[in-house]
Parts: sequence; C-alpha cells; structure tokens
Amino acid sequence: MPSIARPAWRRSALTAAAVAAVLAVTATACGPEEDSADEKPSASATQTDKPGKSLKDDLGLPDDLPDELPTSLDDLDKWRDGSWKNWDKDKWLDEAKEFFNPIIKDLWKPERMKDADGNDREVDDADIDEGGSGGGGSGEDQGVTDPTPSAVKAAAVRTPYDQDDMPVGKVFMDTPKGAMVCSGAVVKDPRNPGKSNLVATAGHCVHGGKGKGWFRNVVFVPDYNPKGMGNAQLENAPKQDVAPKGIWWAKHARTTDHWINTGADKGGKGAQQDFAVIQVQPEDKGNATLEQTVGNAAQVTFSTPRVKSLSSLKAVGYPAAPPFDGAKMYQCTDKPGRLTLDPSQPTMYRVGCTMTAGSSGGPWFDATGTRLLSVTSIGPATRDWLAGARLGKEAKGVFDAVSKQG
Repeated sequence: MPSIARPAWRRSALTAAAVAAVLAVTATACGPEEDSADEKPSASATQTDKPGKSLKDDLGLPDDLPDELPTSLDDLDKWRDGSWKNWDKDKWLDEAKEFFNPIIKDLWKPERMKDADGNDREVDDADIDEGGSGGGGSGEDQGVTDPTPSAVKAAAVRTPYDQDDMPVGKVFMDTPKGAMVCSGAVVKDPRNPGKSNLVATAGHCVHGGKGKGWFRNVVFVPDYNPKGMGNAQLENAPKQDVAPKGIWWAKHARTTDHWINTGADKGGKGAQQDFAVIQVQPEDKGNATLEQTVGNAAQVTFSTPRVKSLSSLKAVGYPAAPPFDGAKMYQCTDKPGRLTLDPSQPTMYRVGCTMTAGSSGGPWFDATGTRLLSVTSIGPATRDWLAGARLGKEAKGVFDAVSKQG
C-alpha cells in the first residue's frame, strides 16, 4: 500500500461556507431521526427552488443521499483523512451504492499522485475461451480468440504532452487498498460541442465490481507531468509542472451494469464491458470546460468495427507497475486481434503491448488518431498484450447517461 500524504484542512472563510452548505444539503436530505425511511425526503425533492439546489448540482450529489454522510466538521475531517466508515474493505466498498465525490481541495498533491499504485487486473490462459464461435451476438469476430500477439514494446510519448493531439491524462482514486491510478481521455460531448467535460476510462477505475461499490475522491489530471520528469523529480515538483491544466473532480460517473454485476479483480470477469464515463468539474472552479482547457477531445465510436477492417489500434496510457513507474506516458501500436473470455459477451480487441497496471482505462485510437474505439481493461502476468472492450450499445448507454447530466 502506498504512503498517502494527508494535507491539512484549510478552514478559510470560503471553505467554511462551502462546508456549511454541504451540511445543509445533507441535513435536509436525511431529515429528522423520527422520520421513517419511506417518509425521508430526497435531496432533489427538498432542495427544489432553494439556494442549496445549485450547490447540490455543483458537488454532483446523487438525488438520494446515503444515510451516513458526514454531519459535522469533525466528521468531514475524518472523511478527508480516509477514516470515514474506517475504510472497511467489506463494509465501506459494499455500501458505496451511490457515487458521491465532492471536491476536497488540495487532497491530490504531487507527492500523493506520485505514490498512487496501478489498478491491476490480470488474466491467465485458463481465463481465455479458445472456441471458434460463440453466442452474445453475430458476426465473424464474435466468440473468436486469435493467437496470442507478439509483444510490442511500449514507446515513450514525445514530450511535452500538452502540445500533442492526444487528450490523455491520469485518473486517480481512493480505494480500500489505498490511492490508485488509471489512465483516461477527454472525449467529445455531442450535447456540448467544443465544451465537453467528459472523460472515458475503464469501469474498474471508478467501481469495485460485483458486490462492491464506487471509489472515492476520483479525479482526472489531463497531460499529467507533461515534461516527462522522472519520479525522483516529481517528489518535490510544483503543482504547475505536474498538473498544469488543473485537477478535475468527477461530478458524475457511470459504468455498465455488466461490470457492476460481474466485475472482479482477477480473471477478467466483467472485462468485456469494462467501460466508464465520468463528467468532471475543475477543482479551482474556473469557467472553462475540460475540452477548452486541454484544447482537444477524442470522438468515441460505438460501431464496433470488425478486426479485419482495422489496420491498427494505438493504446495510450501511464503504466505504473514495474518496469514502469507511472510518471510517463507510453503507447503501443499494433494490428488488433480478437479475444474471448465469455462467449456470451462481445469479443474484445487485443493488441501486443508491454504496458502494465496504471495504463488501465487509457484510450485506444484508430489509425486516424481521432476516434476512440476502446479503453485498456486487462493484460496477462507476462505483460506482453492488452485487451479492451468493444464499445457497443451498452457503452453508448453509459456515455449518453452521463452526457445528459449537463
């Protein structure tokens, strides 16, 4: 488990006012103790036409707030320090049924980001279905597993990252195992042309899977460490060098029902629909959107093109497990093959690649470099290939649901 720096809670007048407003929303949602569960009003019902409604929306609070939200400044301090619900692996994660992710300013400092571990998911040969055809749909790719691809050595992306056309960054989250990291990409939002606040990543980067719940303190850092400094340099690097385009807190998050109901840490379960979208807001509460700030966004494609129609796919991310350290962005380009873990689910794309944990959630671009067709989900212990879900109707449902949040 990585060491986690605990920043001091800054009780400025502005912070105190924000905390008070959060508590007001919480108190209104929870209601008096004597109210029955059926009589307890939801936040959306009680905040209508009141000043708290805009704050509730800004914080990304769900309509039905959990009962055990912090109810005092001391509780908020405990929550900030990671002891709310005591981070009980069995209780907290299982009870995190609603995505609740209010901004905690300065929580993600450079040294804390540096120490985050890769969110690893490995498969082995026993998990792979070698059948020639299967269910779960039609088409020549369905249910097929091609021969294991040759390893493609991950190539370092040219620095500075903030001057290329790839809107890629790192996704950080707090889990019962500690601070962890994935990768992600800014994607276009058809409801807000040129002003997207959407990020595509893997489902296992925001939710624990079967029998578990949502992670906390989920943020996206676009063009993380754009100069490509080593970890030793990042230890004392100013925030401007590590996150020059800001830290963006997930306001809303959604993943597929398949991942929520079947996803697992090992063995690839849930991987064939391992996809998530988050809607973010800036920690500094600036007016510019994520797409405006980054200057680019990828177009997500949900048409699941056949393998034979794709000349190449390029996987991009920030691998964090050895021999990598999570500091730098890498990429692998390869002709994709097919991988089946569960014949009842869509066949995955697979490419040769030596990237490791931490690259999860990173985008897979087609040969044009503009269309996102998948995100990294799994790889083997041998670390010579990666696989990602085909983004079909289930993924589009996730995308549309988050886009509709505004």
